[in-house]
Amino acid sequence: MDNYAQNTPLTPQNRNRWTTKQLVVMALMCAIAILLSFIAFPLFPAASFLKLDVALVPSTVVGFAYGPGPGLLVGIACAVAHAAITGNWVGCLMSSIVAVAFIAPSAAIYKRNRTLKGAVIGLVVATICLIIGVTIANLVIDPLFYGMPFDAVLALVMPAIVPFNVIKGVAVSLLTALVYKSISNLITPEKDQVKGR
Repeated sequence: MDNYAQNTPLTPQNRNRWTTKQLVVMALMCAIAILLSFIAFPLFPAASFLKLDVALVPSTVVGFAYGPGPGLLVGIACAVAHAAITGNWVGCLMSSIVAVAFIAPSAAIYKRNRTLKGAVIGLVVATICLIIGVTIANLVIDPLFYGMPFDAVLALVMPAIVPFNVIKGVAVSLLTALVYKSISNLITPEKDQVKGR
């Protein structure tokens, strides 16, 4: 992971501006994320509504490359597009919460410390935020929109919801690290590439 070098994705002169290249990368990653969002399967029979997918990977890669804002934009756009196709707007709400919980901390930490250590810390913190955020979201959303008794959802927290999100967080983290290392030199601005490596 020698591509994790100390740099910033945008120089002071072009901060808050997205180049054509960045917009193309974001659109491509969003399209990939939408496709991945339809490849999902349950891990725990007792909680079949918890379906594992890795649609967070492309948006997290964008977050690492360009910062939390673009990463969140791709993640939420994917959630909205998936809901527009399936009609599952409650799922869109949950997917948006997942995106915020995972992408925001991981991208923000990596933006401040663009090293392998920063990437690892960001992904670990993001996984913890994912577990906490999605657990709370399930306790609120499942009884409110799916009619599940609160006690029934609460009973699934330790045997299903927490383990599921640990697995999801680890899977997304590993895939993000692998993908970002492979393509970071292609998608990050040329000014950010460290010379002489």
